[in-house]
Amino acid sequence: MSKKILYLYVKGGAPLEHVFPRIAGEGELHVLALMPLPEAGESEWRPACTSVTELATEARGEALVDLVVEHARALGADAVLSISEFAVLLVAKVAQRLGLPGGGPGLITARDKRLMRETWERAGVPIPRFRRVDSEADLAAAMTELTPPLLLKPAWGAGSVAQLVLHTAEDVAPAWRQVAQALELGHQVGMNELYAPDTDRDLLVEEILAGSTEGWYTEPGYGDYVSVEGIVANGVYHPLCITGKLPAIPPFTEVASTMPSTLPEPVQRHLEDISRRAVDALGLETCGTHTEIKLGPDGFGAVIETGARFAGLMVTKQIEEVFGFDPIAMLVRELLGEPVDYPEAMMIEGKRAAASLAVIPTDAHGAPWASTPRWNPSGADWDTLLSPGTTADQVKAFEMPEGDPVPVYDPSGGSRNWLGVFFVTAEDAETLRRDCNAVLNGLEAALPA
Repeated sequence: MSKKILYLYVKGGAPLEHVFPRIAGEGELHVLALMPLPEAGESEWRPACTSVTELATEARGEALVDLVVEHARALGADAVLSISEFAVLLVAKVAQRLGLPGGGPGLITARDKRLMRETWERAGVPIPRFRRVDSEADLAAAMTELTPPLLLKPAWGAGSVAQLVLHTAEDVAPAWRQVAQALELGHQVGMNELYAPDTDRDLLVEEILAGSTEGWYTEPGYGDYVSVEGIVANGVYHPLCITGKLPAIPPFTEVASTMPSTLPEPVQRHLEDISRRAVDALGLETCGTHTEIKLGPDGFGAVIETGARFAGLMVTKQIEEVFGFDPIAMLVRELLGEPVDYPEAMMIEGKRAAASLAVIPTDAHGAPWASTPRWNPSGADWDTLLSPGTTADQVKAFEMPEGDPVPVYDPSGGSRNWLGVFFVTAEDAETLRRDCNAVLNGLEAALPA
């Protein structure tokens, strides 16, 4: 008899057309949508669903847990999951109530970045210095207690939304106003915590560590941070691989995640160890993980954050393309109590190269586009941008409507700046890096007039 898997949908995470077929390969997929489902890619994701239920509710906290638990019991769910940052805490609470495998009570430390850093501070995990910020006065005090530049960020946020850089005391008042506006915009599009109410104004500020790729990479062109993707299974951490990054656009808008990492193997094993210390300290039980690490001078690496879920965009598909295994299916099997064959060690060598490339209205160095063309990537001459053998497929879930004028880059907008996301594959890592930069630097001119 096929096992029943309950998926809680809210905005965030990898596209449903990628996620749902992989979950459905392990059992019956039943979707409980707590916000409207996307129309993009529906012809691909809906056939994977045995049932889809839309639940319009303003309930939060334990009242929302009650509703989901009632639905799961009526269904007879054997597993419950979500890959959205904003739903993982709710899923952990529901799984606990049902006696099913899940992230466990420690998962809150992987959602509230203030608790996360306090946990790591006690455990001796290398992190930037930070302060909780509950008022404009707190932010002003932090400017004197910490060493600028500082990054102001939401404690429960994702996608780099509402992150602002402060250099001097004069930045405090305008930053406090601007972060409120950015948080409200995020709230309006459903990018806020689902279980814990009234968390939008939970903020922290942290020192921006001096990043360096010197002594880490043997070639130029990569960003000074990486992420380690993994799965925690019954409290045991299984790191899967490292994702490299192209340099972020200030203040911290990611544009490309690349695989395989071109870091030397001893360096990758060092980062694997740092990620293990960070994840183990959080006390997670069973979930995906995404751990971001800043690369600093003299081999010093500091942990920025760990998400108790897989990376967004197309990172799980990149793992499939490059290393040949499916992390989503592996996690589902783990939640169902079935045997899972994890790699004996974190994967280093790949059979091809792949990237999630987010195009924003700047070039690869952060210079804003000089024009405001209409977004029409299907009309661009991609052969002038890509090497032979390289592919770039636009991801439906992240498409800006074709024909819309391209907006001006918003430094506090984070992922709201994305014009489109492309899944790029290439013969090798160097070709991949070169072609991703060619798209970032050349797509404005390549769009049809």
